[in-house]
Amino acid sequence: MKNPIEALNKIFDSRIRLGVMSVLTVNERVSFNELKQLLELTDGNLASHLQTLEQAEYIKVQKSFIGRKTNTTYMITDLGRQHFKAHLDALEKMIKGI
Repeated sequence: MKNPIEALNKIFDSRIRLGVMSVLTVNERVSFNELKQLLELTDGNLASHLQTLEQAEYIKVQKSFIGRKTNTTYMITDLGRQHFKAHLDALEKMIKGI
């Protein structure tokens, strides 16, 4: 039987990345500024965590313009949804002692 801790995904060790994935799981798309406000983070801190999630292909980025301002939105990918659910399932098993 696999140790439940081994089933946890290291990418989600960060509470910020856990927060980002939680927000994206329940919203179709969320802008950078909305994420920043919801999670109460600085631009730089949020950007570095988003980059990690993007490199893992757990989220995808869409850049557009609203007037002359850039608007960056984020969406969870199918892969991201799969891995996040597996991580939450592993946490649940640990809590229940399964």
